[in-house]
Amino acid sequence: MAGIYVHIPFCKSKCRYCDFTSFPDKLGFAESYMTCVYREMLMRSAELKDYVFDTLYIGGGTPSVIDESYIAMLVAAAKKYFRMTSDAEITIEMNPGSVSAQKLELYKKCGINRFSVGLQSAIDSLLRDLGRSHTLNQFVASAKLLKGENFNVDVMIGLKGQTLDDISKTIEVASAFGASHISMYALTPEDGTPIYTDYLNGELPDGDEVAEMYAFGVKKLKETGFERYEVSNFCKNGKKSRHNMNYWRRGEYIGFGVSASSCIKNVRFTNTFNLDEYFKCILGNCFPVVDREEIDLQGQKEETVMLALRTSDGLNVSDFNSKFSADFLKDYAAALQKNANYLDVSESNVRIKDEYLFVQNTIICDFFE
Repeated sequence: MAGIYVHIPFCKSKCRYCDFTSFPDKLGFAESYMTCVYREMLMRSAELKDYVFDTLYIGGGTPSVIDESYIAMLVAAAKKYFRMTSDAEITIEMNPGSVSAQKLELYKKCGINRFSVGLQSAIDSLLRDLGRSHTLNQFVASAKLLKGENFNVDVMIGLKGQTLDDISKTIEVASAFGASHISMYALTPEDGTPIYTDYLNGELPDGDEVAEMYAFGVKKLKETGFERYEVSNFCKNGKKSRHNMNYWRRGEYIGFGVSASSCIKNVRFTNTFNLDEYFKCILGNCFPVVDREEIDLQGQKEETVMLALRTSDGLNVSDFNSKFSADFLKDYAAALQKNANYLDVSESNVRIKDEYLFVQNTIICDFFE
């Protein structure tokens, strides 16, 4: 099974930490943009006719700021141009304050069955500092509309002035209003974003403080009934994100829209980040690809290890050996020995111990040497 990602680059305002491709001042181009996305799907349909897709993820930006009819037509186009399973997981990202009963009704009618809400924090002062355009009350209103639905809530840690009590309250609010999935991410201050100045000024929590926040959040989530299945992702009742699981299993995926990335037949390619260039390419019947990389065998192995070790399940040794005609335990003996205290290793599986999952990057690097 493969996945489809569609990038909707429009939003109400640019958050202080955001370095994604998003345009808060170009919402008037939404109709033209979506028409080009439908066209790009058609252009790719012939080469992907043998693929079966079981996920569609509509991300951004803030997809819920554009007219809901465009989203319905997007889902219809995906089903028309590609072979999608009858039980496909179809997700849309939403921000509190951009959701209405009317929008949700049409979303569900067209087949969307999973929702991802960008709460980030239940503390209004922290939301203002992040440049978020919503309040806690707006999240509560959105969550009430989503009652009984399968929805994710994004939670951010490592914020300026954030306390453990703030994190606890945010998790409690998300759980109390019915979230079946929580994604808990550490703030990454990217160069060029306004919040990077806070980082340079030493106003953000340091690495040790963020690690403490993460450990606290993991404990709180477990107490609240959420199972960790990947470094930043937790769910109740087995409600894992099928789309994200495809990434972590190094599955294939196709991306549509400006800045969208794809990985098909061990070739990774990315669309242009420039909106005008995207329009020009699609209207000229050209693919808007600006970066293309063929992943060699070593790269495939490294990516498989890196992605699998991010998950709580870890890496299936026999699957790896079968796929790459390898002997994982022998080939990576040095890395396994060096990190023996941090890993659970058996003949069938290798995984990072739960208490060390947050520092998995340091451990995984040893498998690349």
